[in-house]
Amino acid sequence: MPSQAEKLAQFAKLHAGDTPLVLVNIWDAGSARTVAAAGAAALATGSASVGGALGLGDGEAVPLDLVLDHAARIIGAVDLPVSIDFEAGYAAREDGLGANIARVIGAGAVGINLEDGYPGGGGQGARPLEEAASRLRAARAAADAALPGFWINARTDLCLNAKPETHDALIADVIARGAAFAAAGASSFFVPGLRDLSLIRQVCEASPLPVNVMAGPEAASFGALAQAGVRRISYGPFPWRAAMATLTSFATRAVNY
Repeated sequence: MPSQAEKLAQFAKLHAGDTPLVLVNIWDAGSARTVAAAGAAALATGSASVGGALGLGDGEAVPLDLVLDHAARIIGAVDLPVSIDFEAGYAAREDGLGANIARVIGAGAVGINLEDGYPGGGGQGARPLEEAASRLRAARAAADAALPGFWINARTDLCLNAKPETHDALIADVIARGAAFAAAGASSFFVPGLRDLSLIRQVCEASPLPVNVMAGPEAASFGALAQAGVRRISYGPFPWRAAMATLTSFATRAVNY
């Protein structure tokens, strides 16, 4: 089995290839093995999917100890690099955030998603830019102390929390966050909710970091996203939702035959 450092090097290389890294987000050891067996090069969890699989929910509803135990089980089930959706970091203070990231690395992960919002949303929106950047600086310092180069996928929910018709007016702020997050030590920049190809291209052209977008029912094709400059594509909660829809169909048939 590759070492954690070797997995990290492989994960970083996947963000610099000729085609985007496509991540089918998984939720437990079984789904991890299924996606790995299909030929995936790397894996990533999705917080909504993990929360649903554990009978809880999204927005840091899963206790941190359970998040870490669950992550270790997933990581131990496969030989691939695994990134963990770590939501807002499970800590209000920067020292707590750093300690939590050290624990994620201790579980064997090679990277995390780290949101610029607040736990559970709560209608508060994104943190002020400097606060979000400061948290990323703390995350980078803690990560490099434990595993230099640990991959931090800095996520902004500016577009996810807004109607698509307003995204054009938000792009300058999105680009500013990408630049600030790069300066703070992020490894890549995640903009879920953004679907317009021309806007995605603007973000990719301006971003110092590899850009990650979310695949979904209304997303552009992988080829079109690649041409726009996207380097990472995530499925988010959609595989989990599809699996649960299939399970619901079996259950409905069972009780209504």
